[in-house]
Amino acid sequence: MRNYENLVIVKPTLTAEEIQASISAIEEVITSNGGEIAARDAMGMRKLAYQLGKNERGYFHVIYYSAAPSAISEIERRFRINEDLLRFVTIKYDTNREVAAWNQLVQKANKKASAPAAEAKTEDVEVATEATETVAEVAEASAE
Repeated sequence: MRNYENLVIVKPTLTAEEIQASISAIEEVITSNGGEIAARDAMGMRKLAYQLGKNERGYFHVIYYSAAPSAISEIERRFRINEDLLRFVTIKYDTNREVAAWNQLVQKANKKASAPAAEAKTEDVEVATEATETVAEVAEASAE
């Protein structure tokens, strides 16, 4: 199995739920063809270098995965059929130097994905602490 990276640009006219459904469909295409997804990097809505159709913006999403070389043609064929995609590019990491770079990109993407989860967890703890303090204050006020 070789290492690959796919950058896909999804239409900006879709809602957030439709964009997530489209990204899930893209990932399902990869996994159904024997690919193993290593990391995902949602780059968000960005301005395009030039207008594609009537779209000046697009939702960028990068997927790092390993797959058999024979599966790539089917994956790209299914991407071409998908009307929600403005553009896509598949990059193959073949040499030892490229594979090392791919591993660094995967680590960076996984670190970026875990950072918001850690921030959300600390925010939940802070909210729970504030709620506990508020409940204690209300209980003291009602006891008096």
